Amino acid sequence: MDSPLVPSLGEIAGELVTLSTSGTLWTNLEVTLTRVLLGFAAAFVVAVVLGIAMGRHTYVRRFLEPAVLLGLVTPGLVKALLCVIWFGISMVNPILAVALAAAPVLIVNITQGVREVDPHLHEMAHVYRFSAWTRLRRIWIPALAPSLFTGARLGIAMSWKVIVLVEIFGLASGVGYQLNLEFANHNVAGVLAWTVAFALVMTGIEYGILQTLERRVSRWRKESSV
Repeated sequence: MDSPLVPSLGEIAGELVTLSTSGTLWTNLEVTLTRVLLGFAAAFVVAVVLGIAMGRHTYVRRFLEPAVLLGLVTPGLVKALLCVIWFGISMVNPILAVALAAAPVLIVNITQGVREVDPHLHEMAHVYRFSAWTRLRRIWIPALAPSLFTGARLGIAMSWKVIVLVEIFGLASGVGYQLNLEFANHNVAGVLAWTVAFALVMTGIEYGILQTLERRVSRWRKESSV
């Protein structure tokens, strides 16, 4: 039985086709993806620096741990609202909101990964007088790959949730803004169509990017175990 509250799969598919052919889907997905990637990149750089410092030095960990825990337990809605209040409609708003959402998860995973790195690697780096860049590229990144990818998955998931909220409350473009428009028009099929598109993008990122990169980065582990 047809119902405006429970649209059929055909109606949802029809909405997706309409959004795709009109260009609305691709334009708004591009805007949202750009915001997520910029915010996540900023969070990643900060998290690598702070995560390694917290894993290597106890006093740094004790000093920063309360702030990281606060970032973990603060709801994404609060982060989104604060960024909208502080920065209004600007590019800083979504980028900072995404960074605040992703960084704590990344920092926790990287810190834990650093603490599990073989101490002999540190001794080797000290003996051969590796530069900070060489240590990062040759020791930290390969050793922390599992922690980085775990943190990246969680961080990207958090980023998507926060960016939608920011776009709903304070922006005039993006997937969140379109979801809000469909909600205002009581178009359940439209809301579900955007949700499906959203889920497909997340699936593409997971299987098309993260898992591919993870296999390449982890190839040396398989070769060394043979």
